[in-house]
Amino acid sequence: MVAPLKVGIAGLGTVGAEVVRLIEQQGRQLSARCGRGVRVVAVTARSKVKKRGLDLRGIGWAKNPLALANDPTIDCFVELMGGSGEPALSAIEAALKSGKSVVTANKALIARHGLRLAKAAEKHGGALNFEAAVGAAIPVVKTLRDGLAGTDVNRVYGILNGTCNYILTRMEQEGLSFAECLKDAQRRGYAEANPSFDVDGHDTAQKLAILASIAFGTKIAQNSVYVEGISSIAPEDLRAAEQLGYRVKLLGV
Repeated sequence: MVAPLKVGIAGLGTVGAEVVRLIEQQGRQLSARCGRGVRVVAVTARSKVKKRGLDLRGIGWAKNPLALANDPTIDCFVELMGGSGEPALSAIEAALKSGKSVVTANKALIARHGLRLAKAAEKHGGALNFEAAVGAAIPVVKTLRDGLAGTDVNRVYGILNGTCNYILTRMEQEGLSFAECLKDAQRRGYAEANPSFDVDGHDTAQKLAILASIAFGTKIAQNSVYVEGISSIAPEDLRAAEQLGYRVKLLGV
């Protein structure tokens, strides 16, 4: 019998806690599909006593992300802390240097340090996986990196931010203002309390930098991407675009 994949998770916020929960709930299904069980054996977060609705009994607690990354009992280090620098960067590098596989949803980190981390993974025989950093459940990273490896990609573009797309769609269909749609998106949990990262275009810029770097085999710096958000868009702009046969969307191009 193949031993289960032993996973260590750094970060138990909304995403991290849900990953622990899903692995627990879908353990049999994952084992059947992957040919190997998956088990969370250790975690770490800023607070050990915070209530998360998780049963962490039987799961080890590392004192910090770096300690978890260096834990010899885990096979895969999952980074879900966020942030473009520390402690995520050092923890991922440590995990890769020890030959572990790494999974991260951290688009800010990958956009800034992706090439550096990819070189570390190649050097030490680990794997750097960041599918969740762009496109959520849409496997666009794997498609570009593996499925289209033998294809010349001429350009990359698309709608890369769900929050902005939701707001613009509501504005277009219902004639509401940006402020009204943003407030509704926040109420529904589609937008953060501080939505500037999304609505000002920075989230899209980071995702575009990642996709373009993969597609064209070079490092695209986030600060080289022209950024413009949607906060200045008014219903009148959408109506004018419609009269000309167009629709207003925030695109990464």
